[in-house]
Amino acid sequence: MATNIGMMDGAYFVGRNEILAWINARLHLNLSRVEEAASGAVQCQMMDMAHPGVVPMHKVNFDAKTEYDMIQNYKILQEVFNKLKITKHIEVNKLVKGRPLDNLEFLQWLKRYCDSINGGTMKENYNPTERRNKGGKERNSKGSQKNFKSLQTNNSLNSVSSDGMGSNKISVTKQGKVGGVATVANSSVEIQELTGELTDLKLSVDLLEKERDFYFAKLRDIEILSQTPELENFPMSMAIKKILYAGEEKESALAEAQEIVAQIIKVEKTEYSDDDEC
Repeated sequence: MATNIGMMDGAYFVGRNEILAWINARLHLNLSRVEEAASGAVQCQMMDMAHPGVVPMHKVNFDAKTEYDMIQNYKILQEVFNKLKITKHIEVNKLVKGRPLDNLEFLQWLKRYCDSINGGTMKENYNPTERRNKGGKERNSKGSQKNFKSLQTNNSLNSVSSDGMGSNKISVTKQGKVGGVATVANSSVEIQELTGELTDLKLSVDLLEKERDFYFAKLRDIEILSQTPELENFPMSMAIKKILYAGEEKESALAEAQEIVAQIIKVEKTEYSDDDEC
């Protein structure tokens, strides 16, 4: 079970679009950015899908907007992790900030985990919309939205009925705004597309930098090990440092390193043969 996976695991190379498509398909949502899952509600429901009955869905706030409300969701998620003995650390302070990379990494881990449960298949009778409606705060927010919309409708009808020319005014206003609305709509679509592309580029750069730092740290560990007094003059250490300190103008120092090792092996074989003759 994928409770803990390394940062260079293939799970962390799953793209933003694939993660969003996975969430939207499983939970019948329409997320367009990974930051929209920063409230922790999506993660709670994914765990509810993987382990029905473990998550107290009536406590999950699907309308969480403030950091306080988001943190409450993550507390619920942490309690679920504790029940299931999942040791994955939840970096709540980072996730609630809504930063794309932090949220993407956690969702990548979550996908890997859910895929490891029953082969990633959803429970046959699991209804994500119905289960989501069990979120106590969501029902209240939906009710208030409906009341607000109905109030707007009533006010509009009243304003029209109070003026005999109301219908004419509305039609003239609509005709005058058609061109402007169309232009604004096209601009909004272009802005969303460019924003999505920019987010993808930022995520790619962040992942590349993380991969670079990962391998640099390993090379640095090897360098420190090869510089220890006990190993510094060993042939293998000398060969390793030959590769590490090779200049940029050289394509590869592997051949020289292999030659160093080969010479030492040759010397050792000669000394071993002389000992046998003695």
